[in-house]
Amino acid sequence: MHITGGCHCGAIRYQAEIDPERISICHCTDCQRLTGSAYRVTAPAQPESFTLISGEPHMYTKHGDSGALSRQFFCPNCGSPLYRTDGEGRAIGIRVGSIDQRRDLTPKKQIWCRSALPWVANIEPLPRFDSEANGAKILRT
Repeated sequence: MHITGGCHCGAIRYQAEIDPERISICHCTDCQRLTGSAYRVTAPAQPESFTLISGEPHMYTKHGDSGALSRQFFCPNCGSPLYRTDGEGRAIGIRVGSIDQRRDLTPKKQIWCRSALPWVANIEPLPRFDSEANGAKILRT
């Protein structure tokens, strides 16, 4: 599947080919901290299919929970996480939130579940609203 994407401020844009059947959720503690959220959703891409169209991301390098070297790429202007590569640059994991076609993508597996926050599997019963505004229409209780 051909995708396009970029950061929140628009300074960085990219395109790639991905396999939608390989979308995954990672619950590792690194992904929690790097996203500022409960987990990260990633679309793997082959390096030869990934092209930066505009902008130049900054890189942060760290050994992940697995012990492997992980290079995290993000926008230097807005801080949006964009993608990661392994230490050799052989694998790219594109952050689904940065993909323009993200509504068409559904995760197919979850990894590092031993680090998952205890409430992530039970958010369905929470009240749902179609926006953040006071008095927003409730979608379901």
